Amino acid sequence: MTRKRVLSGMRPTGRLHMGHLFGALDNWRKLQETYDCFFFVADWHALTTDYADPSKVKEFTVEVVLDWLAAGLDPQKATFFVQSRLPEHAELHLLFSMFTPLAWLERVPTYKEQREQITDKDLSTYGFLGYPLLQAADILIYKAHYVPVGVDQVPHVELTREVARRFNFLYRQILVEPEALLTEFPKIPGTDGRKMSKSYENAIFLSDTPEAVTAKIKPMITDPARKRRSDPGNPEVCPVYDLHKVFTPQSERESVIVPGCTSAGIGCLDCKQILLKHALPVLGPVSERRAKLAQDPDAVRTVLEDGTARAQKVARETLDAVKSAMQI
Repeated sequence: MTRKRVLSGMRPTGRLHMGHLFGALDNWRKLQETYDCFFFVADWHALTTDYADPSKVKEFTVEVVLDWLAAGLDPQKATFFVQSRLPEHAELHLLFSMFTPLAWLERVPTYKEQREQITDKDLSTYGFLGYPLLQAADILIYKAHYVPVGVDQVPHVELTREVARRFNFLYRQILVEPEALLTEFPKIPGTDGRKMSKSYENAIFLSDTPEAVTAKIKPMITDPARKRRSDPGNPEVCPVYDLHKVFTPQSERESVIVPGCTSAGIGCLDCKQILLKHALPVLGPVSERRAKLAQDPDAVRTVLEDGTARAQKVARETLDAVKSAMQI
């Protein structure tokens, strides 16, 4: 292995949207140029919260990979695979569960937070408690050096490091302790001002055509204090301005958007038109590529078959070494 290895994954819970593009995929696209990247669809992880209705997981797996390809991820530069097609992950997870203290899982912050926040599902399952350990198996089986995450996921990487250290101490020095590769996620608001999310029905999807993007942005809420065209606004409380920070050059924001808004020199519709001028050339090609890829029924299948074969070779080598060290 001549390059450092990166591993990351996404749960197949639906089509990907602009938040995924700027929060993860743009970063992945850059990483694939420098690192040996493994990107996987975490379909087992989807079952930790959606176990009662797994009917859409296969369909959404295809949707996710189409979005990856449309966003510029290259299967010639990175390895794509589906978690459940590699039973080595499950076996390593089982072996880790034999020596991982229960307290390590119970103290993971997201476990407590989601138990409190997700009230419409029964999360008192081992799968939900143990999913950070499955994540550790996902990472350690590829001996990944880096895991790109937001700051809220750092405790998961730290748990993975603890599991690796415990294994290496108990048995043999085999596993690599990964480091969190901190990723800054820009604030991507949905069309209603809340965080962009499929569940809020406020998302701009990567599959949306330019016409669909325009239709979603034009009625977006803006500064609630700006009720009339003549009212001055405050860009810092405006969801549209948050999108300007992603698409519009800083020079134009400072010379046109901010002074125009704060003085009522431009109206909200003018502001949205400027946003569309910059956003559509970025989003349009993505939806075009995705539409072409979707017409080829073999596009995703071939990519995943090739990636699975490459991933399985690495995973099998690590698992064999682990089992040998544990004398199994």
